[in-house]
Amino acid sequence: MIELSERQQLILGLVVREFIRSTVPVSSKALVEGYGLDVSTATVRNELATLEEYGLLRQPHTSAGRVPTEEGYRYFVQRLLGDVQLPAEERRMIQHQFHQVHLDLEQWMRLSAAVLARTVHSAALVTAPRVVKSRFKRVELIPTHGRLVLLVLVLQGGDVREQMLTLDEPVDQLTLRAVSDRLNGLYADLTAADIEARSIPLPPLEQQVARAVITMMQQADARADSPLYRDGLSNILAEPEFAQSEAAREAFRVLEERSLLEDVLAQALGPTVGGVQVLIGGEGRWEALRACSIVLARYGISGYATGALGVLGPTRMAYGRAISTVRYVAGLLSGLVYEIYGE
Repeated sequence: MIELSERQQLILGLVVREFIRSTVPVSSKALVEGYGLDVSTATVRNELATLEEYGLLRQPHTSAGRVPTEEGYRYFVQRLLGDVQLPAEERRMIQHQFHQVHLDLEQWMRLSAAVLARTVHSAALVTAPRVVKSRFKRVELIPTHGRLVLLVLVLQGGDVREQMLTLDEPVDQLTLRAVSDRLNGLYADLTAADIEARSIPLPPLEQQVARAVITMMQQADARADSPLYRDGLSNILAEPEFAQSEAAREAFRVLEERSLLEDVLAQALGPTVGGVQVLIGGEGRWEALRACSIVLARYGISGYATGALGVLGPTRMAYGRAISTVRYVAGLLSGLVYEIYGE
């Protein structure tokens, strides 16, 4: 990355902040008068020209001021922004909203998307936590009629699955309870592969139930993608950058086309929880993001159950606010995942 002098860093930072605030190209006069710089407009104008040569600023028209380029925004985020924290009052307000919601995963997801969209004034997305591999919690066997038994499988995290089993002969409730108790003791917190690998000899009835459990867990692991929650789509349309229908259409495509979004999340975020990623202008990889910036984070328990969340807006984004809000909400959701899955 280009090394800038202290004055160049100051001027670049002011241009980025002023353009984010005003949406108007920033002139040397506006910087000197608006920020009380102790240098002449000619000096600032020369520095603006140098920053333009470096590819960090551009001039939309010959007589206009400067606006940041994608590289200018990247330099600002990586070198000038620093560690921005969401104000304590806003953190308390957001935390209070979450405490008002019962320990209900779907409500938390919807609230997270709404909080992100409202706080950052952008579009927001949240994916529900996805368990890397389903883990056994308990099984219950309920007699129904004759040889038919209802198998109720409860996985870690609260996922409940049911299946009817036809036994070789009718079995009483006490025997079914004994089978459930034994399997619950043997398979607690194991994956389907772990259960298959166990070489403990089992009686025929327990073998039949164990095979059904393995199949049900494998089906759970192969289930469809976790739900995606969105909010704030109207915020995109309110931005001047998206007044052109094509730019708005591309932004909506990112949020609506699940395969594209999954590709962005997979490439931008590793499986480990922690850290915020900022993608500016698609980073040369995603054409649909060329007019956008997206701030992403992963939440949950690394290697066990994780989801992703983020905000999407124009490259003229309030990055400090976006990053601090995404980081804070990710922390709250990680706490929720620990409550649900960390039993």
